[in-house]
Amino acid sequence: MIFNPFFYLQAILLAFGQIWANKTRSLLTALGIVVGVGSVCAVIAALTGFEQKILREFETFGASRLFIFPNRPEATSRQRYPWNRVRLQVSEAEAIASQCPSVRCITPISDMTMTAESSLEQLEAVNVVGIWPAWHEVENRQVIVGRAFSQIDIDSARQVCLINEAAIEELRLPEDPIGEHILLGGRRFLIVGIVETIQGRMFGGMNTSRTEIFIPFSVVEKLQDSWFFMRFAAMALSPQHAEEARAEIMHVMRRGRGIGRGEPDTFRVEAIDQYIDQFKSMAAAITAIAGGIVGISLLVGGIGIMNIMLVSVSERTREIGLRKAVGATPAAILLQFLLEAVTLCLVGGFLGVAIGQGLAFAMMMIPQAGLEHATVPMWAIAIAFGFSALVGIVFGMFPAIKAARLDPIEALRHE
Repeated sequence: MIFNPFFYLQAILLAFGQIWANKTRSLLTALGIVVGVGSVCAVIAALTGFEQKILREFETFGASRLFIFPNRPEATSRQRYPWNRVRLQVSEAEAIASQCPSVRCITPISDMTMTAESSLEQLEAVNVVGIWPAWHEVENRQVIVGRAFSQIDIDSARQVCLINEAAIEELRLPEDPIGEHILLGGRRFLIVGIVETIQGRMFGGMNTSRTEIFIPFSVVEKLQDSWFFMRFAAMALSPQHAEEARAEIMHVMRRGRGIGRGEPDTFRVEAIDQYIDQFKSMAAAITAIAGGIVGISLLVGGIGIMNIMLVSVSERTREIGLRKAVGATPAAILLQFLLEAVTLCLVGGFLGVAIGQGLAFAMMMIPQAGLEHATVPMWAIAIAFGFSALVGIVFGMFPAIKAARLDPIEALRHE
């Protein structure tokens, strides 16, 4: 009997008949599954929307961008690799610019914290960044008023600066501050341009919601000691040339530093796709953990399923006795009640997915929430149904076994 496909169809139809005959009780029984699946779907939709938003930020950041940092090899002593062997040099940026055909442009970058002072306002701990003119192309942030740094500014270490719009407001400068002077660390700098504001930038130093001041990199070299930290930011010819540019940079850097075959790098070159891969791994882990925690509620729903199935076995004891009396095997009785439990869980899972989809749509409608890409992915729906079925099997097994082991004579005597 249990190998007959019609048996399973009949058992499922019987399960739906039981659900329909006891609609309120079935709905309350499946409520735990509904809430659990709906919660899992809503959490995963929110995390998926957040992930998509961050990934789009990465894309706007530029897939052609490369970053070069000093890096002391792991498990090595400071004596073997002192800072003067590890730190980047301006000459290395110049070598990359001239010897790497796949690199479109490159700039050294160094940050300083200084006091900025106008005639009306003084700001403490303002981030001042030393750059080359190529920085605008690398970061895709142009000068909207005035001019960018010229090569003469760099070569002559002229005390000129670029500011952003937040600096105009916070330093209480005129609307057109070009030609005005500000004091940075007590030194007088001429404002020559305003850098455009681009919201939503990531990685430190790119948050344009606060004051930013840029000065020629050659000036930063003069203002700091000879061991100051610098990094490089470069732009490949295209995203397709990023890996080639990375290989060229590593070759030029290793050759310039005299690093022999088999010796570790004293720098690292990272492309934006590496950050994307790291973020995807982190996001997947967070989604799995959050989904697992919320999924615990499904176990509570499973307990409710087991409870109501035990009640059902008790109510239908005479029916079980009659079925056994006409030839039904214990395996057939077990499968019948097991299928009823699984069907009840799957119906609850379907309602939960529908509610989860509704919550995801509601999230997309919330303004300024950053969840406009919140959706329940198909894999989450498949897992929700699969886990619902598993809950039905696990928690429906005990009542099904109890029904299968009933003695037919005792069952027929049951009132």
